[in-house]
Amino acid sequence: MALYSSSGVIRRAPPLLTDLYQFTMAYAYWRAGRHQEPAVFELFFRDNPFGGGFSLFAGLHDCLLFLRSFRFTDEDVEFLRSVLPPATDPAFFQFLRGLDCSGVTLRSVPEGTVVFARVPLMEVAGPLAVVQLLETSLLCLVNYASLVCSNAARFRLAAGPRRKLLEMGLRRAQGPDGGLTASRYTHIGGFDLTSNVQAGFLFGIPVAGTMAHSYVTSFTSLEEVWPQTLVAVSGDPDPVDIISLTKGWLSRVCELLGAEPGKIREGELAAFLSYAISYPQNFLPVIDSYSVGCSGLLNFCAVALALCELGYRPVGVRLDSGDLCRQSVDVRRVFRLCSEHFSISAFDSLIIVGTNNISEQSMAELNKKENQIDVVGVGTHLVTCTKQPSLGCVYKLVEVRGRPRMKISEDPQKSTVPGRKSVYRLLDADGHPFLDLACLAVESPPEAGVSLRCFPLGCDDSPVSVTPAQATCLRQDVFTKGQVTHPLCSAAETRAKVQSSLQTLHPRHKRLQEPDPYIVALSEKLHNLVTEIRKGSSNNSNFLLAN
Repeated sequence: MALYSSSGVIRRAPPLLTDLYQFTMAYAYWRAGRHQEPAVFELFFRDNPFGGGFSLFAGLHDCLLFLRSFRFTDEDVEFLRSVLPPATDPAFFQFLRGLDCSGVTLRSVPEGTVVFARVPLMEVAGPLAVVQLLETSLLCLVNYASLVCSNAARFRLAAGPRRKLLEMGLRRAQGPDGGLTASRYTHIGGFDLTSNVQAGFLFGIPVAGTMAHSYVTSFTSLEEVWPQTLVAVSGDPDPVDIISLTKGWLSRVCELLGAEPGKIREGELAAFLSYAISYPQNFLPVIDSYSVGCSGLLNFCAVALALCELGYRPVGVRLDSGDLCRQSVDVRRVFRLCSEHFSISAFDSLIIVGTNNISEQSMAELNKKENQIDVVGVGTHLVTCTKQPSLGCVYKLVEVRGRPRMKISEDPQKSTVPGRKSVYRLLDADGHPFLDLACLAVESPPEAGVSLRCFPLGCDDSPVSVTPAQATCLRQDVFTKGQVTHPLCSAAETRAKVQSSLQTLHPRHKRLQEPDPYIVALSEKLHNLVTEIRKGSSNNSNFLLAN
């Protein structure tokens, strides 16, 4: 079942879209009479993705709609009855049928915000059984959205601000919903266009695309071009024989460039003509089906010059193989020659699109080599996140009945930070964030210009003193008592938030290679709580057979 609806928002992610053990735990809580105990979970990730210095938080919009519509149908309950053990008390299914999120509160970092490893992005509070049941679904909605959004932001940083970026990964995406999620969140992360028509329909993302190699190779002769005429923009009612017009221009282009007419593919010229007749104002063919220099570029120039003579403006070309940088320089040189020699100014504004298995590395290399590429299309490496397939967000219990809970693992990286918290972002005098501070919820917030002592995570319990020029609360109430309490943002609004948030980040944290680590720290009181719980655990105070 597709999760996206024609209204442009995610449909109800069904409550069965979760792991079975969520229901077995919920039943055990219910059986023990603990299902209504107030509990708090936090969602976070442990390492910044792609070896980078930051991530982008995305998926909140979808989480809010999921929480708002969370409830089980009769059909859902009957299926659960069939898969849970036969000894399950029938009254539990009646409990599930009446369950919703009216008792749930969600506090979250705003969607589109730059975030860092170990920072609690979302706090989910409510009755224990319900907030336990939400775990897998919330992780599903946040993990990939944040990962692919962060990947898109890295591509944008690698490309620089000038080039337009086209997402074209639907055919390589992880299913239809994965493809739509990728289109939405790569746009939010910084891509300008998508080839995904459904994403354009649902989310208002500009769509782009013209022809594939199959269209070009389907033609073999100019006899296949129909109709063979085109009316000029001037309004002259007499149609022009565009095939004859183009042949004349082709001879002039070959003479200008010293090209061999015998190497030009007639089928390719027929394909370009047929498409140009259909879309004379949107002519942008792929020119490497055979040979760019010996056929594709010559055929394009001939057709484009014919269109210009009739008053139309061709758009440009797409390169999809070989050395894109070198070819783009050669193509631009020919465009300029045609512009000067034939006095056709439209050739000065033709664009060059590059698409050829583009990765973040090859994108970065474009800035190091001479090239004339205006638009870059990215598919596989963008939507599948080939450098890292998962962000690894987790959802951990931090409080039950007002008492802190902590997972103490043999792997220190998997230990959790207990207690209900507030999270603050500290900024320096230039407005750059330099430290995210997690405090106990009961603590007073940090103040601008006031020194504080904190304990950076992963620094062997060594305290540091910092003085923020500004301090902002990182999370806000977004869902309370079954209602969304924060405006739902469009893709365009969240995209703007991403760019604003990235601009505040210091360049040393945005470096794609070997960025400076960003500091995430605990307040002194929260650090003391962690120390006390660890000490209590090491003293065997929680073991049944202690003493």
